[in-house]
Amino acid sequence: MTTHESEIRALLARRAEAQQTKDIDRLMSFYADDAVYYDAVPSLRFTGTDEIRRNFLRWFDGYAGPISLETHDVTLAAGGDTAFAHMLHLDSGEREGGLQASIWVRESVCLRRTGGRWSITHEHVSIPVDPTTMTVWLPTGKDQPFSFGAAR
Repeated sequence: MTTHESEIRALLARRAEAQQTKDIDRLMSFYADDAVYYDAVPSLRFTGTDEIRRNFLRWFDGYAGPISLETHDVTLAAGGDTAFAHMLHLDSGEREGGLQASIWVRESVCLRRTGGRWSITHEHVSIPVDPTTMTVWLPTGKDQPFSFGAAR
């Protein structure tokens, strides 16, 4: 593992800690001012740290307590001053209203190093959808096979 890869893995781990504890200021410190964020919820995109901050606060407010965020299958490539990673997350916890729920999400992250510091410039979060029914597919495990139309 290269030094860049170690630095980025550490950044991603610290970011997950900030998400789990709902520490918005710490979380936002990992994002470039001009970052673009694509989420699984409207709007189509969030541009800049003000919009991204509001989106994270919306996510935090959906939980009655801390967020459990397990990261799986991180794949990372870094070269020069750019890097990208993709991974799976199991997002769970008690939602407002008492619902205890878990959901698998996919994530891709692009990073840039400026002045020796890595920051997230683009992030894309998605949830799998069954295209035959246009419903969210909620697998119970990260390796659960999908069968088209199985949710019918």
